[in-house]
Amino acid sequence: MNPKLSLLQPYPFERLRQLFAGVQGNPDLRPISLGIGEPRHATPQMLKDALAAALDTGLTGYPATAGEPALRQACADWLQRRYGVTVDPACQILPVNGSREALFAFAQTVLDSSKPSPVLAFPNPFYQIYEGAALLGGAQPYYVPSVPGRNFAVDWQSVPEDVWARTQMIFVCSPGNPTGAVMPLDEWKMLFDLSDRHGFVIASDECYSEIYFREEPPLGGLEAATRLGRDFRNLMMFTSLSKRSNVPGLRSGFVAGDAALIKSFLLYRTYHGSAMSPAVQAASVAAWNDEAHVIDNRRQYREKFAQVTPLLAEVLDVALPDAAFYLWAGVPASFANRVPGLSADEAFARELLAQYNVTVLPGSYLSRTVNGVNPGNGRVRMALVAEPAECLEAARRIAEFVRQHA
Repeated sequence: MNPKLSLLQPYPFERLRQLFAGVQGNPDLRPISLGIGEPRHATPQMLKDALAAALDTGLTGYPATAGEPALRQACADWLQRRYGVTVDPACQILPVNGSREALFAFAQTVLDSSKPSPVLAFPNPFYQIYEGAALLGGAQPYYVPSVPGRNFAVDWQSVPEDVWARTQMIFVCSPGNPTGAVMPLDEWKMLFDLSDRHGFVIASDECYSEIYFREEPPLGGLEAATRLGRDFRNLMMFTSLSKRSNVPGLRSGFVAGDAALIKSFLLYRTYHGSAMSPAVQAASVAAWNDEAHVIDNRRQYREKFAQVTPLLAEVLDVALPDAAFYLWAGVPASFANRVPGLSADEAFARELLAQYNVTVLPGSYLSRTVNGVNPGNGRVRMALVAEPAECLEAARRIAEFVRQHA
């Protein structure tokens, strides 16, 4: 067996199952889960119609790994409409089976473990695929802290120069998971300058880009490069239909950016056997070409957050994020040292389930301890993915729970 597999840590939801072992949710209350970031709004009918219409002809042959020209063109057109970015669909776009698969596989394409002590850097807290991609690619993960006082912006300036010198790749997540923070243009410029100096690749995870709460949509990596008058050298953006179009089961997204990186990634994926089904491609074309369902989806999230956030802010350290569909909430100090062997966020999550049958994810499961500090300790992630009434009911129960233990 590959010995690097032993380096992987349990996925957050496996740790959550272990935390809840032996705990029964209050049987007098209907269970509500805010633990998993799985979109639960309705899938657009036009997308389902396109998928069904393509089944007769879309399953009869092997698909090309590079995808159909119509899909690459639809992705390029969307980039132009959304970001004002121009790419060549023939060589700067590659369809992928969701951003999760692509983020992991891309790191295996980029990382060179034959070099001394290679580094893959990413925010802390983080999406666990980043860490797994680093470890299985033979790189050392470097956990870049987020700053609570700056709305959990990533403190890229804290990375030492000797670490940058060994860095081969970084993952940027904007809007961030779990914090919802969006990276501004000046931070993009800093990363581009560092990339030019040290030669590392920037992989920009933008799967939450279409769920936002301000008037101005979140800035994307390719958009930032265009605004700064630079090309897409050593830059790749990753996006997906899962959150934008409420189709996590479709497993459809795309990557775009540096043509040389696309060429290498296509070679890797050809051997990896990662071609997208033509039927899924047809549905994806319909989705990328339509914005009406995205606008309605964003409206639903805005309405939910407008109801839930003020209610929870009365009892928890929480505020409306820049974007994404998570609340990153600080739990009361009274939960620290409450249960022997459990962090404050673990104790909060465990007791909330037992007493009010609501599931949230401990923030420490999304972070790593560095220099004795776990930035997720004392916080929980709440995914407001269910219907508004269910999310509001969960918020009321959480508020009552906190007041009871104040």
